Order: sequence, then C-alpha cells, then structure tokens
Amino acid sequence: MIGALPNWLVLSMVKHRIFAYELPDGWKVFAGATDADNDYLSTELAEPDDWWFHSDGLAGSHVILRANPDQEPSRETLRQAAAIAAYHSKARNAGIVPVHCTKARFVKKPRGAKTGTVQLSKGSVLEVRPDISFAVRKQFAESLTDENE
Repeated sequence: MIGALPNWLVLSMVKHRIFAYELPDGWKVFAGATDADNDYLSTELAEPDDWWFHSDGLAGSHVILRANPDQEPSRETLRQAAAIAAYHSKARNAGIVPVHCTKARFVKKPRGAKTGTVQLSKGSVLEVRPDISFAVRKQFAESLTDENE
C-alpha cells in the first residue's frame, strides 16, 4: 500500500491516463485521455452520484465531476465541468459546444460495445465554450489521495 491508497488502485492508475483538475470552488474533475481511459473512468471510477459529461456528437473525453457528500454543484460548477469536456474533445477550437450532462448512474456500457462507447438513459445538454483556464491541473493520484483523507 502506498500512503492511503490500496495497491489495486495504484496499479489501475499506472494503466490509465486520466487528467485531473480542481475547480475554483474545490470540486474535482477527471477526464479520460483515450477510449480505454474513458471506459475506466465511466464504468469503474465513477460513483452513481458523480456527474458525467461528454461533447455531443464528437469524439472526446468522458469527464467526471466528483460528487461532494451533502452538496449539490452549482449551475456554474456544472458549466465549468462541461467546458472541460468541450476542451477535451474534437471541438476544442470551436465557439459554442453542446455537452451532455447527467449523473453517472444513468451511463451504461452496452454489452459488446466497443471501448469508450456508452449509452445515456437520462440527462440534459449544456452549451459551453471549451475552456480549462479557470481550473487547476492536478496529478491524478494526488486527487484520489485527497479524497481518502
């Protein structure tokens, strides 16, 4: 065991490339770098109450806004997480990008679907500009260690 992290979690972090950010109000956001990372993020790392984001109709990262116990994210926090999803998509240099937003419990991987493919059973679409300038980039392992403290 390294620090407060179990060995299985340390091993999974080595295998996956996840971008980690902290928003100005302290919320944590994670984005996958590849289809395999997106699968891991959406099907293993995400908790049911986390928020899930993905650009509409374009290739891009699955993005998770980590839920805080007993606190709902503000509309601005949701928009910031959506802006990170737009930034980590093929629409990075576009003006306004539609981004799907839902709770992770409504994201499922269909049986036999290719890596990185999911289906949503519920959600909404936010229109945002791709941006990460407001977020602080963190190390993925550091972000998870902070959760365990």
